[in-house]
Amino acid sequence: MSYLTAEKKEEIFQQYGKSNIDTGSAEGQIALFSYRINHLTGHLKTHRKDYDTQRSLLKLVGKRRRLLEYLKDTEIERYRAIIKALNLRK
Repeated sequence: MSYLTAEKKEEIFQQYGKSNIDTGSAEGQIALFSYRINHLTGHLKTHRKDYDTQRSLLKLVGKRRRLLEYLKDTEIERYRAIIKALNLRK
């Protein structure tokens, strides 16, 4: 995954998580999944028959959806904030 460097990960967690070393927060994970989903979507636009990547993309979308559901059930304000920050449809 050369598109996702350690610096980029740290930047994502700094922006959306509680800190750049807090990699376990739901917001940080959702932001990271969203970044990876956007990258894979772009890849699939040019490589339509790359079914391995397509499967990986669907798994990532499912993981992100489950995390969003968890956040919605536990802390609705954090859920609304991350949806707005990442500009996700829900």
